[in-house]
Amino acid sequence: MERSLFKFALLGVMLLISHSSFSQITERERPAEWKQLVKGSRFMDRFLPMKGNVLSSDTWGADCVLPRYVDNGIEDGIWSYWGGNIRKGEDGKYHLFACGWLECSPKGHMEWPNSYVFHTVSDNLTGPFKPVRIIGKGHNPEIFRAKDGRYVVYVIDGRYVSDDLNGKWEYGKFDFNARDRRIIEGLSNLSFAQREDSSYVMVCRGGGIWVSKDGLSEYNQLTDKRVYPDVDGRFEDPVIWRDHIQYHLIVNDWLGRIAFYLRSKDGVNWVADPGEAYMPGVAVHVDGQVEDWFKYERLKVYQDKYGRAIQANFAVIDTLKNEDKPFDHHSSKNISIPLNPGLLLTILDEKPITSGTKTIRVKIQAEEGFNPQTDIDVNSLRFGASEEVNYGRGCQVLTTENEGKDLIVTFNGKGNGITKDEFAPKLIGKYKDGRMLYGYARLPYIDYIEPILSACAPVFTKSGKGLECTVEIQNFGQVGSKKALVEVAYKKEGKTIKVASGMVPALKPYEKTDILLSAKDVFEEGKEYDLIVTLYSGKKVLSTFNLKKKVLE
Repeated sequence: MERSLFKFALLGVMLLISHSSFSQITERERPAEWKQLVKGSRFMDRFLPMKGNVLSSDTWGADCVLPRYVDNGIEDGIWSYWGGNIRKGEDGKYHLFACGWLECSPKGHMEWPNSYVFHTVSDNLTGPFKPVRIIGKGHNPEIFRAKDGRYVVYVIDGRYVSDDLNGKWEYGKFDFNARDRRIIEGLSNLSFAQREDSSYVMVCRGGGIWVSKDGLSEYNQLTDKRVYPDVDGRFEDPVIWRDHIQYHLIVNDWLGRIAFYLRSKDGVNWVADPGEAYMPGVAVHVDGQVEDWFKYERLKVYQDKYGRAIQANFAVIDTLKNEDKPFDHHSSKNISIPLNPGLLLTILDEKPITSGTKTIRVKIQAEEGFNPQTDIDVNSLRFGASEEVNYGRGCQVLTTENEGKDLIVTFNGKGNGITKDEFAPKLIGKYKDGRMLYGYARLPYIDYIEPILSACAPVFTKSGKGLECTVEIQNFGQVGSKKALVEVAYKKEGKTIKVASGMVPALKPYEKTDILLSAKDVFEEGKEYDLIVTLYSGKKVLSTFNLKKKVLE
C-alpha cells in the first residue's frame, strides 16, 4: 500500500502573499493515482454536515466564514481559542479542554505561547461550549484518562492531573526515556491512545512512537525514525486513537494544508492510506454552504463506545496567523464536525483468506437508526484489502441472508487482495439514498495483541575474553514474548556485517533484560559505525534499531 501511495515525491511551489513577509502556504502536488479513488477511500469522505442552531454574520471573521454557526464549538469576542478535545463526564455533560488567549493581546495570534487552558462545558457534543474556569497556563491540550482512573490534561512541556473533571488540577511533568534514540523534532504536540491493558501509546510531533504502562509513568521511545509517510511535508498536530478494530493516526502538513491518514495493528507499525485526511473546505452546512476557514489544525476526535471516531474538533482561523492582530476582525475558535463512524463488520470465515479463497462471508451489524437489511444498496458493496476497494476494485456480492436484525453478505473471493500482512480489510459502498458507507473488519485468524520487543544501543567493552557487547531489550507488548534472537551488525559499503548474536529469554509485558554477547573485534578506535540491532522470531523480523555510534572510544 505504502509503495503504491508514496512512490512519488510531493513537490512544493511557494505562493506569493503580498501582505505577508513569509508564506504560510505551499501547494502540494497530489499523485495522479489519487484521481482514481472512489468515494469512501479518503478519510476526508467521512466528514458530515456541521450542526448548529444559530447562523449569524453578526460576529468577527472574514467574509469566507460568514454567516456561520456561532453556537458550534466555542467562540466569543474576548478570547481567541485553539485546540482541545472532549470527554463526556459523569454529569452527562461534554467537557472540552481548549486553550486560548485574549484577542486584544498586543501580539495578536502570536500570543499563543502564553495560552491558558480553559475547562469548557456544553449539554451538546457539538456545542456551544462555555468556559467555566481556567485551570492554568498551557498550549495544545489533550485530555485522557490514566490507568488509575485519574484525568490527565497534556499541554506542551507539562500536564495537569485531577481525580475529577470538575475537581482540582495539579500541574506536573512527564518523564521521557528516549532509549538511545534521537527525539524527532522535540517533545511537543503529543497525542495519546489507550491500549487494551490501559497502557498508553503516544506519538510526538516528529512522528516518534512512545509507550507508558499506565499513561502517567515514564514514556519510552520505540522508534528510531518518524512513522509518517515518506513525503515532503512540514508535519505537526498528530492525533492518534484506537477503536475496536485498529489504531488510527492523522498528521497535518501545516504548510501544505493537507493531512495524511495512517492505520496500525499495534500502534507502532503503520501503513498509510491514499487521499487527503482533511484540508480546508471540510466545514460544510447541510445546504452546502462552506465555512471556508483559512487553516484547520489540532484535529481531535470524539469516540463512541466502540472507539469509532464520531466527531472531529478543529482549531480554525480565518486568516494568516500573523495577520490576526489585536482589536481586529480576525480570530480563531474550535469547531465541531460530525463524522461517519463506519459500519460494524464481522468476518465469519475462520480460515486465512488468500488469493485462492472462493467466498468470504461478512456480517453487517444493525444499529440504532440503521437497518442493514433495508438501508444498503447491496450491489454497490466492494470488500477486500484497502488498496483494492479504495480504487473501486475488490470482491463483489454473490448472495445475502438475514440473521436476526443483521445482514450476512457472501462475497466472491476473487480480487480480494488480502495478503499475509493485512490486518483490517475494508468495505465500501452506498446506502440506497446514495450516501457513502464504509467499514473495517478484523481477520479472525490474526493475533492483534502481540509482544513488542525493542532494543537499546549496544554497549561494547574489552575484557580478558575479548570484545563484548551488552544489549538491553524490553518487551513493550501487552502479552509475554517467546524466546527470540538478537543480532548486532554494522553496514559498510552497502553490506551488512554481523558482529554478535545471542538468544533473548521470554519476557513478561514491560519486562527488560541485559543480554551479554561475544563480539568480533573488528572495530577501529574512535571511528563511528552505522550499527543495526535486529530482533528475530525465527526468520520473522520483530524490530530493528539503526544508529551511529563510536564503538571504541
